[in-house]
Amino acid sequence: MTAQIAFLGLGRMGTPMAARLVAAGYDVTVWNRTPKTLEGASAAPSAAEAVEGADIVITMLRDPAAVEEVLGSVRPRPGSVVVEMSTIGPEAVARLRAALPADVDLVDAPVLGSVGPAASGELTVLAGGDVTRCREVLEVFGRVRTVGPLGSGAALKLAVMGALVPAQVLMAETLADAAERGIDPLVVLEVLEGTPLGALAGRLRPVVESGTPGETRYALGLAAKDVTLAVESGDGAGGTLTLAAAARRRLSRAVEDGLGEQDLTAIVPAVRAGAGRPPAGAGRLPEKAGPEHALRLNPPTVVPTNGRYSHAVRSGNTLFVAGQVAVDADGKVIGEGDIVRQSEVVFENLRLILADQGCTFRDVTFIRTFLTDMDLLLEHARVRQRYITEVPPASTTVEVSRLFKPGLLLEVELTAVIPG
Repeated sequence: MTAQIAFLGLGRMGTPMAARLVAAGYDVTVWNRTPKTLEGASAAPSAAEAVEGADIVITMLRDPAAVEEVLGSVRPRPGSVVVEMSTIGPEAVARLRAALPADVDLVDAPVLGSVGPAASGELTVLAGGDVTRCREVLEVFGRVRTVGPLGSGAALKLAVMGALVPAQVLMAETLADAAERGIDPLVVLEVLEGTPLGALAGRLRPVVESGTPGETRYALGLAAKDVTLAVESGDGAGGTLTLAAAARRRLSRAVEDGLGEQDLTAIVPAVRAGAGRPPAGAGRLPEKAGPEHALRLNPPTVVPTNGRYSHAVRSGNTLFVAGQVAVDADGKVIGEGDIVRQSEVVFENLRLILADQGCTFRDVTFIRTFLTDMDLLLEHARVRQRYITEVPPASTTVEVSRLFKPGLLLEVELTAVIPG
């Protein structure tokens, strides 16, 4: 009997991947946040309806918050398998395992490759966990490489992206530096094409020749997200990935300049146009910087603000994080009436904002929580304990009659000291 598959997420990668499943003869139901259809597949109006009765549920979504939000809204049937194929990191995979019912299996299987290999079935699938029940399906996408226990695939994907993305940013900086020295960047590429960096040099040649990136195969904004996950994974302080952290700063600046939806090769003209200009967003202040050097921070890894405030402000080594609430990119409340879901979204936002400056919850000195109903405190505290696992910081919790948007149950702000 052919497996019934629910495929959640029809972005640049998800669409050709789902199409391959249809072509392979599988019974596929698709769902996308912005409604889309796929020839040969059924389209469900909600993720929950897409998952009903599915043997295998595949997620191909933008980031950890999106995956956790979507899977938090569905009920996979007992005995089914959830295959998480987005790039979200091992910590998020562990949270998914804790949130899913025990009678639902989970496999993490992020992929290496862009839109072309996704359409031709030539991706590399990095699988963590027991793939026995889904290997045949995964082989539709390309070569399946089993890595180890659950979370291993996600960890390996971050390790690989922690090398590939910074290498492309380094190449962009090299070409910009060469141009400033009066050397034709195309000559630099010709020389590099004869070295171990040849494939990357060839990838950048079209944008150097034309001055503009071509069709988006790997969005710059996603690259910024992936390298951020690579830098913050594990201890959240970046570990030894100092070059990756520098690449993240460059990519963050490019996202702020509106290049997030362009192909990653857009970093080449972006760096050249901004050569010598210190990247904004993530990055350290001058050693003796005071309040007059305060940086307004809006990391690309979190939903943008409404423009009337910044997510955080850094003054010296102190980080002030604005109150975070559970809303999506359209300003709609996530998890209306659900304190657990809203708490998860809020703390995930806080985690990402902290990580943008090399912090973790260990560096938090003060938290202020606003609740519309103090009876919800215990449920909220259980979520908070997943993120703050050591001695807690100073804290105040206040009950308020309402927050700025109907349906919001809490808002959390904090202060942290940036290490070093």
